[in-house]
Amino acid sequence: MKMQYRLIVSDFDGTLRRTEGGISDGNIRAISEYVEAGGVFALCTGRMASSIRPYAKELGLKGLLAAYQGAIIEDIESGKTVRDMRIPCEKAAEICRRLESRDYHIHVYDGDKFWSNKADGLLREYERICGVKAEIAPDITGTVARERIRPHKVLVMCPPEERDKAYAFAKKEFGGELYVTTSSEFLVEIVRKGSDKGGALEYLSEHYGIPLSQSVAIGDNINDLPMIRKAGLGVAVENGEKELKEAAGFITRTCDEDGVAYVIRKFGLGEEL
Repeated sequence: MKMQYRLIVSDFDGTLRRTEGGISDGNIRAISEYVEAGGVFALCTGRMASSIRPYAKELGLKGLLAAYQGAIIEDIESGKTVRDMRIPCEKAAEICRRLESRDYHIHVYDGDKFWSNKADGLLREYERICGVKAEIAPDITGTVARERIRPHKVLVMCPPEERDKAYAFAKKEFGGELYVTTSSEFLVEIVRKGSDKGGALEYLSEHYGIPLSQSVAIGDNINDLPMIRKAGLGVAVENGEKELKEAAGFITRTCDEDGVAYVIRKFGLGEEL
């Protein structure tokens, strides 16, 4: 059988990860069978690399993974970073200053470290889900300036009812120079222009020598739009955002119904389902 789609790139939270956490046995088996058949399966997430590496290793993946929307792309086995796109220190300090003026809960990420200006319930839940620990920096603008941090990402955490307002503010203030997106009902993310998942998919496609026309991208949220639009086949999970589902070429089952495995079997392995 000639494989029509040789590269499948999946988001993690809300897509491959189950709502209650972890990766289902059905998804693990489908990924393993696809890779054994000669396909390339890769993860592309807004998470920091240290938060997604354990899952890549649990899946037995080799090759590249993309974190911070694609601002970092690294080799899973060696840990070597092959793409490293950062926000300049002065711009990051300016972003933090303007966000602090509105009393937002802010995170600043530099590789495997991140700082938070608030130690609250939102942070504790984030740390629990992602398996990471923040350094608390109440004066986060000053910390960025003093430490000369050139972050991979700046993030705003907020209750769901405040997300759209925070997203609109960040896009208006920073969207001209930077890429502003949202990855969940709690999060607004700011990275360097070009550090979106579409750019990450292009990098992976070129690295593996697989045309974009032979790629599948699967996601659930607004930050997945760039790769959904670039892929040969863009897929949204049923639990995904309305805007993403409207842009997708196919809608698969939810993240709790092995939606990724369904795509792998139908479009990767060519099974009759």
